[in-house]
Amino acid sequence: MPVAADARAELIALCERGLEWHPELPKNRADVSALRPAAVLVLFGVLDAVPSDTGGTVPRDLDVLLLRRAATLGSHAGQIAFPGGRLEASDAGPVAGAVREAREETGVDVDGIEPLGTLPPMPVPVSNHLVTPVPAWWTRPSEVAAVDHDESVEVFRVPVGEMLDRANRANTEHVFSGRAYRSPAFTVSGRIVWGFTALVLSRMFDELRWAEPWNHDRIVEPDDL
Repeated sequence: MPVAADARAELIALCERGLEWHPELPKNRADVSALRPAAVLVLFGVLDAVPSDTGGTVPRDLDVLLLRRAATLGSHAGQIAFPGGRLEASDAGPVAGAVREAREETGVDVDGIEPLGTLPPMPVPVSNHLVTPVPAWWTRPSEVAAVDHDESVEVFRVPVGEMLDRANRANTEHVFSGRAYRSPAFTVSGRIVWGFTALVLSRMFDELRWAEPWNHDRIVEPDDL
């Protein structure tokens, strides 16, 4: 059975070697020169009491922190997302910005967060941002909750093993300039994780070799659950 220390080491190695996102998607061919810098915290850790009931390539107690954005926001309204947001002038860089945003949005104790590095920034033209994912490890889990309900309405931890379960993998389908594109999605705990968040997690899981075979022809709509 894999252990949490192995997952942490694999995440560090991924940050060191980097990866390429999904070059076939239109958003990843965007002109990034006018996009505003942002960062998100991809915070992994171990569950307090509810391990995944699935086996596989990751520890049963490994999880990732996510939140649901408020339905009233101008972009990505109601979507499940990582903690994060636009970088401010006072931030020393994407790591500092991601940790600050996570504290402001979820109340997480930043002294219990170990940033493991950064991944290449991904363009998100719909919100006019160039977003740097910051993988991190939760060394000392703390209580989390939605701090500002104008920004997010719930904060929760999802077992990675359940996300990797083939029964919980799917694609969403979108049309851009007359062409249909498929984009990864996860259906877990009565929620659909899609868009930027699913793109990042799916690509990370592939590169980490955590992913298992799944049915790419299963299509879900964000409002299905």
